[in-house]
Amino acid sequence: MVTVLVRGGGDLATGTALRLHRAGLGVVIAEAGAAARRQAAGVVLRGRLRGLVTVEGVRAERAASTDEARAMAARGIVPVLVAPDRESFQAVRADVLVDARLTKQEPDIEPGSAPLVIGLGPGFAVGRHCHAVVETQRGHTLGRVYWSGQALPDTGTPEGDPRRVLRAPVDGPLRAHVEIGQQVRPARRSPRSPRRASNEPLAGVVRGLIRPASPSARE
Repeated sequence: MVTVLVRGGGDLATGTALRLHRAGLGVVIAEAGAAARRQAAGVVLRGRLRGLVTVEGVRAERAASTDEARAMAARGIVPVLVAPDRESFQAVRADVLVDARLTKQEPDIEPGSAPLVIGLGPGFAVGRHCHAVVETQRGHTLGRVYWSGQALPDTGTPEGDPRRVLRAPVDGPLRAHVEIGQQVRPARRSPRSPRRASNEPLAGVVRGLIRPASPSARE
């Protein structure tokens, strides 16, 4: 079985891992740090905090070692390695390395990191960091694979787009009344409780949530 190591714990990495797993590949997720989102990293975040979780029919479980991770992947389980070091990446012996962290920093990988190295999004340069880059910026080039050059530069404003992101109207701990994947519609703010943050001004599908009780501050 071909083994793919996916670096990252965000929604992009989780979606990548799910798609690869469903394609019949053995997938190992490596989460290097604390994820801020509640379930945007559905497989990674909840799998890390609770040890075991099933997301969209795919079972994910925290792995205690690289050997255990490889064994789990062979059984059709998506293992999650938490805060692995560089030696751990090599110990996985992955056939493909996909860096989906979107760190907006200089990538710390190179083409020799695995037989096939793929970078998702801006910052990766073919030949310098990886063998191929996948475009992640919304538009007609979304999903395009570059075998030379690099993806479009980071705009610096995607998370601030008011058409996609709902920000807290008041300070205090977050209390969400929706779940990932739920369809929401705009709702009028109650005149009796104008400061409530549960009335969604956006319409669409919820793709990311901050963890419950996370502190929020009005911007």
